[in-house]
Amino acid sequence: MDFWLTVLVVVRRWYVSIPVFVLALGVAAAVYSTVPTLYTSYGAFVLTTPRTGASLPVYPGTTNAPVNPLLNFDRGLTVAASILTTTLSTGDTARELGIVPNGDTAFKVHNGNPNAEALASGPFLFVEGQSLTPQVAQDIVRTVMARARTELFRSQQYVNAPPVTYITMTELVAPTPPEPQTGRKLRSAVVALALGGMASLFFTYAFDSVAQARRRRREGPVSAQEAAVRVDERLLAAAGTHVNGHLTGEKQA
Repeated sequence: MDFWLTVLVVVRRWYVSIPVFVLALGVAAAVYSTVPTLYTSYGAFVLTTPRTGASLPVYPGTTNAPVNPLLNFDRGLTVAASILTTTLSTGDTARELGIVPNGDTAFKVHNGNPNAEALASGPFLFVEGQSLTPQVAQDIVRTVMARARTELFRSQQYVNAPPVTYITMTELVAPTPPEPQTGRKLRSAVVALALGGMASLFFTYAFDSVAQARRRRREGPVSAQEAAVRVDERLLAAAGTHVNGHLTGEKQA
């Protein structure tokens, strides 16, 4: 009943509901056109051990062979990738690369799992750059990938790994051409359209309430029984219109 009452009000006050809804469509289109498009570029690395292995031959008179500490794990390459992910994801690194918090450009680094605290199953490093400018999105990926090489080199220098055992980075995916992401624009337009639809119903009901109040003032006080009869008559009229339309459709079919 509430649904048919709503339909009845909307149809009866079409000269209010339709213009407001058309205005809502215009607002949604304007929102879609004004929300800036976000562009995304991707790149990927894989960490590999040198062909000579992770350690040097045992020197005469020594018991242990020099080894690269970053490879001295059961999952050495994966651990190294996680270390790089953590280093590149810090705020200090972002500031050094010229990234402003809540700015137009940002990047993400992970090794197969967006959660930096979780170890992935492989020695991979994925870089994702986002910006409102296509070229900047691709450039930030290229910059972060270059920084990753530098950080890996510094890390191995810091732990005094033998240079011949240094982990190498192989580029699996070069920075891809920027791709527009329209999800944010669509969500904004849908929200604007939904709010416009609600506004259309609100103004239609408000106009109908004011019109009904004015009519009651012109007609004078009405008893509760008469008011109930009028409501029933409106409901029966709406239901009859629906049934007649349904029967007419069946006859035509």
